[in-house]
Amino acid sequence: MSATAVMGEEPVVIDQLKRASSAEDFFALLGVDFDAKIVDVARLHILKRMGQYLASEEIDGLPGAVVAARCKAVLERAYADFVTSSPLDQRVFKVLKDAVAPKPANFVPFDELK
Repeated sequence: MSATAVMGEEPVVIDQLKRASSAEDFFALLGVDFDAKIVDVARLHILKRMGQYLASEEIDGLPGAVVAARCKAVLERAYADFVTSSPLDQRVFKVLKDAVAPKPANFVPFDELK
Protein backbone atom coordinates (compact mmCIF):
# COMPACT_ATOMS: atom_id res chain seq x y z
CA MET A 1 0.00 0.00 0.00
CA SER A 2 1.39 3.39 -0.97
CA ALA A 3 1.82 6.13 1.62
CA THR A 4 1.08 8.82 -0.95
CA ALA A 5 -2.40 9.99 -1.79
CA VAL A 6 -3.94 10.05 -5.23
CA MET A 7 -5.08 13.56 -6.18
CA GLY A 8 -8.35 14.27 -4.35
CA GLU A 9 -7.96 11.39 -1.91
CA GLU A 10 -6.80 11.50 1.70
CA PRO A 11 -3.38 10.14 2.61
CA VAL A 12 -3.56 6.51 3.66
CA VAL A 13 -2.62 7.27 7.28
CA ILE A 14 -5.56 9.67 7.72
CA ASP A 15 -7.94 7.07 6.34
CA GLN A 16 -6.49 4.46 8.71
CA LEU A 17 -6.77 6.79 11.70
CA LYS A 18 -10.41 7.50 10.86
CA ARG A 19 -11.08 3.75 11.06
CA ALA A 20 -9.12 3.25 14.29
CA SER A 21 -11.32 2.11 17.15
CA SER A 22 -9.08 2.81 20.13
CA ALA A 23 -6.31 5.06 21.33
CA GLU A 24 -4.01 2.06 21.22
CA ASP A 25 -4.79 1.75 17.50
CA PHE A 26 -3.58 5.33 16.96
CA PHE A 27 -0.33 4.60 18.78
CA ALA A 28 0.19 1.35 16.85
CA LEU A 29 -0.62 2.87 13.44
CA LEU A 30 1.78 5.76 14.01
CA GLY A 31 4.49 3.70 15.72
CA VAL A 32 4.46 5.69 18.96
CA ASP A 33 5.54 3.96 22.17
CA PHE A 34 3.33 4.52 25.19
CA ASP A 35 2.75 3.53 28.79
CA ALA A 36 -0.61 1.77 29.09
CA LYS A 37 -1.14 3.26 32.55
CA ILE A 38 -1.05 6.79 31.11
CA VAL A 39 -3.26 5.93 28.15
CA ASP A 40 -5.77 4.16 30.42
CA VAL A 41 -6.25 7.39 32.39
CA ALA A 42 -6.00 9.98 29.61
CA ARG A 43 -6.91 8.26 26.32
CA LEU A 44 -9.66 10.66 25.28
CA HIS A 45 -7.70 13.67 26.46
CA ILE A 46 -4.64 12.59 24.45
CA LEU A 47 -6.68 12.05 21.28
CA LYS A 48 -8.54 15.35 21.73
CA ARG A 49 -5.22 17.20 22.22
CA MET A 50 -3.80 15.40 19.15
CA GLY A 51 -6.77 16.67 17.15
CA GLN A 52 -6.18 20.20 18.42
CA TYR A 53 -2.53 20.06 17.41
CA LEU A 54 -3.32 18.42 14.06
CA ALA A 55 -5.89 21.14 13.27
CA SER A 56 -3.07 23.69 13.31
CA GLU A 57 -1.00 21.67 10.83
CA GLU A 58 -1.20 22.34 7.09
CA ILE A 59 -1.32 18.81 5.67
CA ASP A 60 -3.57 19.23 2.64
CA GLY A 61 -1.81 18.18 -0.52
CA LEU A 62 1.28 16.85 1.24
CA PRO A 63 2.71 13.42 0.42
CA GLY A 64 1.40 10.60 2.59
CA ALA A 65 4.78 10.00 4.23
CA VAL A 66 4.95 13.64 5.35
CA VAL A 67 1.37 13.49 6.68
CA ALA A 68 2.20 10.30 8.59
CA ALA A 69 5.30 11.92 10.10
CA ARG A 70 3.31 14.98 11.19
CA CYS A 71 0.55 12.80 12.68
CA LYS A 72 3.17 10.85 14.59
CA ALA A 73 4.79 14.05 15.85
CA VAL A 74 1.50 15.52 17.09
CA LEU A 75 0.54 12.27 18.81
CA GLU A 76 3.92 12.19 20.54
CA ARG A 77 3.47 15.81 21.59
CA ALA A 78 -0.08 15.22 22.87
CA TYR A 79 1.00 12.10 24.76
CA ALA A 80 3.94 13.98 26.31
CA ASP A 81 1.49 16.56 27.69
CA PHE A 82 -0.07 13.83 29.83
CA VAL A 83 3.13 12.05 30.86
CA THR A 84 4.03 14.87 33.23
CA SER A 85 0.58 16.22 34.10
CA SER A 86 -2.96 14.99 34.56
CA PRO A 87 -6.08 15.49 32.47
CA LEU A 88 -7.31 17.78 35.25
CA ASP A 89 -4.17 19.92 34.90
CA GLN A 90 -4.41 20.06 31.09
CA ARG A 91 -8.18 20.75 30.93
CA VAL A 92 -8.67 19.73 27.31
CA PHE A 93 -12.44 19.32 27.57
CA LYS A 94 -14.91 22.16 28.14
CA VAL A 95 -16.39 20.59 31.26
CA LEU A 96 -12.97 20.69 32.94
CA LYS A 97 -12.33 24.25 31.79
CA ASP A 98 -15.73 25.33 33.11
CA ALA A 99 -15.03 23.71 36.47
CA VAL A 100 -12.36 26.32 37.22
CA ALA A 101 -13.78 29.27 35.33
CA PRO A 102 -14.63 32.21 37.54
CA LYS A 103 -18.33 32.28 38.32
CA PRO A 104 -20.14 35.58 37.88
CA ALA A 105 -21.17 37.00 41.22
CA ASN A 106 -24.85 37.43 41.89
CA PHE A 107 -24.70 41.06 42.86
CA VAL A 108 -27.66 42.58 44.62
CA PRO A 109 -27.42 46.33 45.21
CA PHE A 110 -27.78 47.31 48.84
CA ASP A 111 -30.80 49.54 48.14
CA GLU A 112 -32.74 46.54 46.78
CA LEU A 113 -32.48 44.64 50.04
CA LYS A 114 -35.59 44.80 52.23
